[in-house]
Amino acid sequence: MAVRILLLLALAGLLALISPALPALSKYGAFPRTPERPVNLLLAGATPNYDETAAVWPYPAKPEDYSGLTDTIVLAQLRAGGQVEILSIPRDTWVNIPAPNPDKAGYGKINASNPRGGPETLVKAVQNLTGVPIDGYALLSLNALRDLTNASGGVSLDVPERMKYDDNAGHLHVDLQPGMQHLSGAQVEGFLRFRHDNLGDIGRVTRQQLYFQALGHKLTSPLNIWRWPGVVSALDRNTKTDLSRDVVAQVLGALLGGPKINTQTLPGNFGPSGTWTPDRSGIRELVAKSFSDPNDPRSRSVAIANIDAPAGAARALQNKLISDGYSNVWIANLQRVSAPTTFIAGEASAALSTLKADLGYGQVQPAGGAQGADITILLGRDTPVPN
Repeated sequence: MAVRILLLLALAGLLALISPALPALSKYGAFPRTPERPVNLLLAGATPNYDETAAVWPYPAKPEDYSGLTDTIVLAQLRAGGQVEILSIPRDTWVNIPAPNPDKAGYGKINASNPRGGPETLVKAVQNLTGVPIDGYALLSLNALRDLTNASGGVSLDVPERMKYDDNAGHLHVDLQPGMQHLSGAQVEGFLRFRHDNLGDIGRVTRQQLYFQALGHKLTSPLNIWRWPGVVSALDRNTKTDLSRDVVAQVLGALLGGPKINTQTLPGNFGPSGTWTPDRSGIRELVAKSFSDPNDPRSRSVAIANIDAPAGAARALQNKLISDGYSNVWIANLQRVSAPTTFIAGEASAALSTLKADLGYGQVQPAGGAQGADITILLGRDTPVPN
């Protein structure tokens, strides 16, 4: 009888421990599965919209609908074994925003992508910028990092300098002394949102990376496993996401290896009016080194040339590849000759084999492709007539 009572008490304690995570588990619960390829996630922190018609000031925040600017933008790649690559993208990065509404499309800071066209537009903007295909996104509310930090028991960070700033309209109050200290959720929020140093947004990015490293170290400690249900709950109630159960299963499978986090910042330079001008060649080099999957042709640059195919075949194939998740596909003008479809790739041979198998026709040639392309497709006389 006593043993049964002890077992019931233990079960009740376990249920009480995991109960905060039950809503998230009911939506995303999946058995961890080792990913066969890297999983790419876009994580972004949405700022609140304030009710400027309110009779009080500072204006109160409107109910969270995740339609605001994104102050934090992170591309995260998780691989089997626990390797996590994090690319911080400054909010002021100057890009061509691919909003579906022509009136809202065009050049601007990347943090305006979400208000102009929703998270799908932000995903496209980041894919166009980096060439990395994204498997899912998660938009976090302003309260997410505060709740996440509190659920993890706070984090220890080395504050690099005196931080003192008050913004009543933005509901931001920062008062931190320099040095190593244990920060609460509210203090972390100030630490991350502070911009009044000589580096502006780039300083914010550096502090974001320090925070991710500290949080990852905290949550991977065996002593903190009991905090995970609260952490999952904090994320669930502060997040809008399109992650599928399968992607979640792969993320969990990757993290079981114990995350080993490497952080980097989008290559670029300070531009006019406080913008960040992307260094395109630097981005390509970084992505090739840290974010590419040798077996996934979607992460490769692809040039298509019509050398002996029906009219419109190159454009039709370009549209197909883009719809299939290829983010860097263009049409090249090469000399027309009578030849079958030919695939050309150097170091991207593994990815080429996958692409050739997907299309189901063509031959392979070792060299001679378009300049700047990882894979070149020469559409020849065996190319199907486009619909």
